[in-house]
Amino acid sequence: MTGADRRAWVEQVMGLPVSVHLRGPRVRTEAVVRRVDRVFAELRRADAVFSTYRPDSELGRLGGAPPDPAGTAHPLLREVAALCETARARTGGWFDARHLPLPLGGTGFDPSGLVKGWAVARAARHLTDLAEHDLCLNAGGDVLLRAAPDRPPWRVGVEDPDRPDRMLDVVERADGAVATSGTARRGAHITDPRAGRPAGAVRSVTVVGPDLLWADVYATAAVARGPQALDWLSTLDGYAALLVDAAGRVRVTPDWPGARFPSRRGPGRAGSGARVAVSSA
Repeated sequence: MTGADRRAWVEQVMGLPVSVHLRGPRVRTEAVVRRVDRVFAELRRADAVFSTYRPDSELGRLGGAPPDPAGTAHPLLREVAALCETARARTGGWFDARHLPLPLGGTGFDPSGLVKGWAVARAARHLTDLAEHDLCLNAGGDVLLRAAPDRPPWRVGVEDPDRPDRMLDVVERADGAVATSGTARRGAHITDPRAGRPAGAVRSVTVVGPDLLWADVYATAAVARGPQALDWLSTLDGYAALLVDAAGRVRVTPDWPGARFPSRRGPGRAGSGARVAVSSA
């Protein structure tokens, strides 16, 4: 592809940089630009509902209380609260949005560990019918990917949490998601729900799989669970993971598709797609 076949947009939304990368024949048309504008507008709407830093957000108005499923809370709040309960069940309680420290003080309901992946996947719907365009949507380490079968896959670099200028590995994905959670950027901000304190035994976990929301949830739950989470991650159908423990040791699940730690099922497809760095959020 020529340079004219690629275009990128970056905005600060939800307290983090969000980038949209498109490859295709008409990435510079006004019709495509309008679609991208809708993506960012959707994310800003999500922030207005779910921001834990704004007392005037829909979530902030609840003051840490979970929304009543039968009450008058914003419908998106009720939807996400239900997803958080599903996530708690799927992770054996290691993802738990209840009783968390809140940025504005106190403890209470905080769905932030699920909201980002959910919001990105929801916003990406404005671009999903652009079948002739490849998509990479990166929100602070939560990455949604799509590439046509005749195009090179995207190459996603996984940052070393102790040396952000160094890549631990590179994975090639034509479709699906890559999500990273950890302590590199925001410190120990993920709570161990059983101990009731910040989890610090894992530096970062990167999960690849078909669905961004669940890749994000599984990465967050794995950080809370600790190094032993790798055995649990290995049982998740369709998902693979790379884990860096507090001592800097790197381990992967058997089907990890990286270049440095190749899958035991065989090498990945070669490609020359643009590399997108993924950091621990």
